[in-house]
Amino acid sequence: MSFASHLYVLFLILLSSSSRLTHSMNLSPSPAPNPSYYDDNNNALTVFDVTSFGAIGDCRTDDTSAFKMAWDTACMTTGVDSTVLLVPYTFCFLVKPTSFNGPCRTRLTLQIDGVILSPDGPKSWPWNFKRQWLMFYRVDGLSIQGSGLINGRGQKWWDLPCKPHKGVNGTTQPGPCDSPVAIRIFQSSEVKIKGLTFKNSAQFHVRFDNCYDVVVDSVTINAPASSPNTDGIHIENTHTVQIRNSVISNGDDCVSIGAGCFNVDIKNITCGPSHGISIGSLGVHNSSAWVSNITVTNSTIWNSDNGVRIKTWQGGSGLVSRVVFRNILMVNVRNPIMIDQYYCQTKNCANQTSAVIISDILYANIKGSYDLRSPPIHFGCSDSFPCTNLRLDDVDLFPYKGQLFENPFCWNAYGSMQTITVPPVTCLLEALPGC
Repeated sequence: MSFASHLYVLFLILLSSSSRLTHSMNLSPSPAPNPSYYDDNNNALTVFDVTSFGAIGDCRTDDTSAFKMAWDTACMTTGVDSTVLLVPYTFCFLVKPTSFNGPCRTRLTLQIDGVILSPDGPKSWPWNFKRQWLMFYRVDGLSIQGSGLINGRGQKWWDLPCKPHKGVNGTTQPGPCDSPVAIRIFQSSEVKIKGLTFKNSAQFHVRFDNCYDVVVDSVTINAPASSPNTDGIHIENTHTVQIRNSVISNGDDCVSIGAGCFNVDIKNITCGPSHGISIGSLGVHNSSAWVSNITVTNSTIWNSDNGVRIKTWQGGSGLVSRVVFRNILMVNVRNPIMIDQYYCQTKNCANQTSAVIISDILYANIKGSYDLRSPPIHFGCSDSFPCTNLRLDDVDLFPYKGQLFENPFCWNAYGSMQTITVPPVTCLLEALPGC
């Protein structure tokens, strides 16, 4: 055999040994090549993969520092219009509570295709960071999108004795009960969340505070019906909002609208089991709340405690006005249409004379079935500040089981039936006193 042949055989032996050694070490697979990302003008974007900054992605190793380094690098990049922070597919990243801060020097897309996992319960949580898990602060032009999962691992939070009915013998124990919001976006504009799945947040899944120009599109939110305070999407002091094409199932409101919100459009939502889609609660602790120009359309609410609801505490002030609930299907909903100006989470709330005023509310083309445990329509309005200009148009609600209809309930509620409703809402008052 020639010398060249000997070298070739030796090379094959070394190559085979190297392959066996690599297999025996059980090395983690290398990240898949980064897909290409382009902006609206088809320009290639600069991509920062969290695994390139040391993230392991094995569901156990703390990857928080790697995420922060990747964020800071992407946020501070100059000379480009947009950057992508990539959370790649097939990896599961344990990330502890942290804040991703702006302002950024470029528009940033957080592309989540893998799994982001929270620490497991209160004992694994930093004592000084109990109110939110992943916070985005002053990041204008932020997109959070992808096919990935954000898992809040909320069960141990839900089981705290301070949670409703989780104490001894089903009681609710006193004590600190702060629980983290999964995603909180604060003081930001032009924010978009699209395509993601959220699961089992300890408290709210997504919350916007002091934001404007917000779009939430095609998200899925899942938590057990028994999980307390796990609202799907909550907005507070936020305006010019679109929430659409999403499926939400949880233990509280699918969408909740707090004080200071206006120009909000909610459509194509499948909601339930849940507590429905709510404006409020408003006016807690004698606070002032102003909410206007809210539309909820083309949605389905099923197996839920409430359908479309406005809830306010006694003692508050302010106004809820120009609200439209249109084209909504109810399936086995306990309170399909509800205004509750006596909202109270205990049995001993004191009667107060002031209230958040409710006026100019339209319910149109709302059809389906209701749970006979409660009236299909409940207008419980303040003694001092009646609800005014409540309008019902093409409302048909039938018992989910049986043929016995429950009569609607009205208290100090003024409005009109613009068409025949089922059941008839004859308890509505036609005009304000003295008018």
